[in-house]
Amino acid sequence: MKKFLALLLAMLMLMGLAVGCSKTESNEGENTENEATNDDVIRIGVFEPLSGANAAGGQMEYEGIQAANAVKGEVLGKKIVLVPVDNKSDDVEAVNAAARLCNAENVDIVVGSWGSSVCIAAGATFEEAQVPAIGTSCTNPNVTLGNDYYFRVCYLDDFQGTLLANYAKTNLGVSKAAVIYDVSDTYAVGLYKYFKDAFGEENIVAEAKFNKGDQDFTAQISSVMKAEPDVIFAPGGYTEAGLMMKQARELSYEDILFLGADTWETEAMIEVGGDAVEACRFTTFFDAEATPTAESEVFLKAYADLFGGSPKGAVTALGYDAYMAAVAAIEAAGTTDGPALRDALASLEINGVTGSCKFDENGDAIKNSAVIKTVTDGKFTYVDTVVVE
Repeated sequence: MKKFLALLLAMLMLMGLAVGCSKTESNEGENTENEATNDDVIRIGVFEPLSGANAAGGQMEYEGIQAANAVKGEVLGKKIVLVPVDNKSDDVEAVNAAARLCNAENVDIVVGSWGSSVCIAAGATFEEAQVPAIGTSCTNPNVTLGNDYYFRVCYLDDFQGTLLANYAKTNLGVSKAAVIYDVSDTYAVGLYKYFKDAFGEENIVAEAKFNKGDQDFTAQISSVMKAEPDVIFAPGGYTEAGLMMKQARELSYEDILFLGADTWETEAMIEVGGDAVEACRFTTFFDAEATPTAESEVFLKAYADLFGGSPKGAVTALGYDAYMAAVAAIEAAGTTDGPALRDALASLEINGVTGSCKFDENGDAIKNSAVIKTVTDGKFTYVDTVVVE
């Protein structure tokens, strides 16, 4: 009997240890205020890819959100708590992340994400739960289309693709373009469409496709270069862009100019592509070296205090602006009720780091300019600001 009791006691101790371990396996979504109820704090969900293919972009946006929280950490007399949940750069995981934010985490409003496809996938979940979401750099038009609860602070791909095409023709003086694009990415497919429409289908002399995560682009590069294009437009991820430019140089296509969009402003592209990415051109949202505004000075100081130095990409400023729009909507509504917040966002107008922001009937930011950048001596550098009248 003594042996049986001793064995039983040992088993109970082991079970207690197992339970304790299971409670500490994951802290995603937890915060120092995780025991507080919604009556005690305002909970802002952070819907970003903190792992997976787009983790670098998600982390940059999260840093902007954290900087904004440091500047304005209270609203309606309550502390604001950030609740980050990783959408893992995956459409299926994005739906799970959205459901967790709306249900288990019970957030009041959501900020994010980097990547249009994850936002499109999660949009119905936010709408059904009546939890407003404010996109950061999700530029595909379908993110907000038909969804009354999704807004965004960035410009759209139709604007960006058209601006890129006109910039290539007018400012760079090119007349023949080849396109190598990620056929598996909604963002890249949309950008190609808008670029082609503005540049002229007859001026697209060659095209080739790839899938997210591909590593070898020598076949695509060799194929399109037979048409002797002036420029290669390559909408897609930053890793693939870096590899593509590097492989083009290895194939001795040293003079071909690569043109891209906002996803390129990620240090990983320079790390992957090295010297080969020098002199490329791409659109983005903000330049830390531009003439400062009252809003950008506050943002840059808050960022430096938290992380040191300057932001690594323009999307950090979008994270900041999206958070500030969320707080402004809560102030205007005087409540965290979902429909009331939605209505407040619909009529909101703020001056952000990336410019003034007012939402149209689809929840899209009304903007009329984009920054053009390149890479010089291993650093992203400002080239021009293009304003569309």
